[in-house]
Amino acid sequence: MNDDSFFSINRLVEFGMSMTVAQQMVKMMNSTMTNMHIPGVMNPMQSTPKQFYYAMLDGKQMGPFSEHEIARLITEKRIGKETYIWKPGLPKWEIAEKLPEILILVALAPPPFQQNQ
Repeated sequence: MNDDSFFSINRLVEFGMSMTVAQQMVKMMNSTMTNMHIPGVMNPMQSTPKQFYYAMLDGKQMGPFSEHEIARLITEKRIGKETYIWKPGLPKWEIAEKLPEILILVALAPPPFQQNQ
């Protein structure tokens, strides 16, 4: 065999090995991309667990209440700034005015309706 044919075979083997390595890299990248979780259209974001609260109403521990229910109780004046509230994560019961998320609900509650006379 002449040098040209040996050179050609050497190049074919090198090309074949390069293709094999490239295919393995593509397979690894595809596997990584498939298992990657990116929030968006294809992978919806994980929903955050709903927050719930307990309140001391009429001298009794009541709940759990959703934020919506707490807002309703604020509107009905059953929860005020001195009402004790507890939620998971708090080490102890706190008065409502010390909890920012409750203050937001107070601020968003509509004032009592009074018809103009």
